[in-house]
Amino acid sequence: MTLIEKRTAKLEALILLGQQADQVRSAIIACESCARLRTYCRGIAETKRRAYLDQTYWAKPVPGFGDVNARILIVGLAPGAHGANRTGRPFTGDGSGKFMYPVLHELGLASQPIAVSRDDGLKLKHAWIASVVRCAPPGDKPAPVEIRNCSRHFSAEVKALTRLKVVVALGRIAFDGYLAHLLGLGIITRRSLYQFRHGAEYVLPNGLHLLATYHPSLRNTNTGKLNAMMFGKIFVRARELAGLD
Repeated sequence: MTLIEKRTAKLEALILLGQQADQVRSAIIACESCARLRTYCRGIAETKRRAYLDQTYWAKPVPGFGDVNARILIVGLAPGAHGANRTGRPFTGDGSGKFMYPVLHELGLASQPIAVSRDDGLKLKHAWIASVVRCAPPGDKPAPVEIRNCSRHFSAEVKALTRLKVVVALGRIAFDGYLAHLLGLGIITRRSLYQFRHGAEYVLPNGLHLLATYHPSLRNTNTGKLNAMMFGKIFVRARELAGLD
């Protein structure tokens, strides 16, 4: 194969990946599978928070975001009621994102340290962010059936990310959600072999590396359970395992 043919094949592959990502994104946004969550998200958008009274809330399921050639998958829990449910992009416009994106930026995984809207110019490099649940749940606690309903969207997004090397799970629910995804595919047969703790690291049967960290929620960061140094070390390790260093 000539150099031109190789470049053409690479371009065609990138176009196909982009098309697959667009199809998955459209399916997520249109989803109405969980009546409780859809009612809650629309209700939040109608009442709003005082600080955002002049804004139009997204109030739809939130698709993943990032680099289609990502080597690192960052798995979150669900959109924040006044964060991603308002802005339409994961970890954007809330305290968790305010904590996380400066760390990603410092490590070369995000183009800027600030995430305030889906049109703010933020780009991810080598990383993709997805959630196990795509609608904001009351009390940040999705029901098991809601996690199961959303699993098809998560699986479709992951399938389109063909260059993944590392998965970073943000919190226990995200960790368990990713293990459920692996069980569904038959990649693992026992969840008990994988225990959540901050800093946990596993090599999966398919060759991917799974890392775990506490979720960057205000409950964890304001209390000191999770700080920027702890969080940063997880992503330094993720870069190393992904072959980015």
